[in-house]
Amino acid sequence: MKKISIREFSQEYQNDVIDLILNIQRNEFDIPISREDQPDLGDIPNFYQSGCGNFWIALYNNQVVGTSALIDIGNHQGALRKMFVKADYRGRSYNTADLLLSELMSWASEHNMHEIYLGTTEKFLAAHRFYEKNRFALISSELLPNTFPIMKVDTRFYKITLKQQSV
Repeated sequence: MKKISIREFSQEYQNDVIDLILNIQRNEFDIPISREDQPDLGDIPNFYQSGCGNFWIALYNNQVVGTSALIDIGNHQGALRKMFVKADYRGRSYNTADLLLSELMSWASEHNMHEIYLGTTEKFLAAHRFYEKNRFALISSELLPNTFPIMKVDTRFYKITLKQQSV
């Protein structure tokens, strides 16, 4: 049986990434969002793969089945974005989300990030359970750093502390 592999984003997967994300947003969760609403998807290297940020893809048989991204928002903080897994590759059989999150968290630790924040929509109930199971704490939007980029669909926010900041 083939396994999921996690790789840093490269341009050859650009269209596959966009198709995966838009399909999940629009067709699975009925979120009225377009590619134009997400200019970051057209410029992944500059938007995500700068500073201490990065963008990962999950591949199965060279097909993109998942994504995750980390934006460097300064002050040893990051924003988790674009965490999407194709329906057939969710759950324990493939552990795609776990593999993507593990890669992101390792990267963040190696790059001296102390906190990771994320925003999501109320519709992503399975995502809420996933983040909470992985030690993310629900927080109010007032506790987000000023540099956190809130998306218009974000209504629910989480935070995880990776390591305590030294005083």
